[in-house]
Amino acid sequence: MQKIYLDAAAALDGLLFDGMHICAGGFGLCGIPERLIDAIRDAGTKDLTIASNNAGIDGEGLGKLLRTKQVKKMISSYVGENKEFERQFLAEELEVEFCPQGTLAERCRAGGAGIPGFYTKTGVGTVVAEGKEVKQFDGEDYILERGIFADLCIIKGWKADKSGNLVFRKTARNFNQPMATAGKICVAEVEEIVEIGELDPDCIHLPGIYVKRLIDGSPYDKKIEFETTRDREAA
Repeated sequence: MQKIYLDAAAALDGLLFDGMHICAGGFGLCGIPERLIDAIRDAGTKDLTIASNNAGIDGEGLGKLLRTKQVKKMISSYVGENKEFERQFLAEELEVEFCPQGTLAERCRAGGAGIPGFYTKTGVGTVVAEGKEVKQFDGEDYILERGIFADLCIIKGWKADKSGNLVFRKTARNFNQPMATAGKICVAEVEEIVEIGELDPDCIHLPGIYVKRLIDGSPYDKKIEFETTRDREAA
C-alpha cells in the first residue's frame, strides 16, 4: 500500500468534504499538523467540526481555519490564546463544546478502541455535567462521556519509516497518539521519513497500521506562543 505522498494537498486528496469531523493533534503550537492545516485552508472545506486541545493562536495552527471561518464547531479544552476564537464565540458565530483535557484525551482513546462511552468523575457537579447521564458506582457519582470517532485525523510526528511506524518527540506526543486512532483515516506529517528497519521497534509510539497517508513536511520553523526570557547574569 502506497502511504507516502508528495505534499499535504496530495495526501488529503479525496478525503475532504464540507461538514466533516476532524481530530487534530497538538498542544498549543507543539506538535501541530501545520502542513495539513494549511492544505485544509487552501481547499476551502467548510462547516468543520474539529476536536483539538486548543484552537491555535491568531494566524497560526487552527487559528488559520478560524480566520477563514471554515470551522463550525470546536471541541476543545483550552482556548485562551486566540482572540478570533473569542470574538466568534461571543458573537455566536462558532459553536464550542468545552471538555476537560484528560477527558478529551480519553474520549479520543475510547473512540479509537471502539468504546462508544465511559463514565468519569471529572466534571461532576459542574457545567461540564449539564445534560449528561449521571450514574453511581460504589456511592460516587460519575458522568457519561461519549467516545470521539472522526472522519479524519491529522497528526504531526517526528520520524516515520516508509511503512508508517511513527515516533513523536517529547511533548509533541501530547494528543497526537490517541487522536491518530480515533478516525476513519489518519494522515500524518513528519519531519523525517527513514527506511524500514531504521527505527528501534521498542521506541515506536504509533504502529504504522494506523497511518494511512504520510508526508515529509520539513523544514519546520519552531514557533513559540509566548517568548519569556530573563536577563543574563553578570559575569
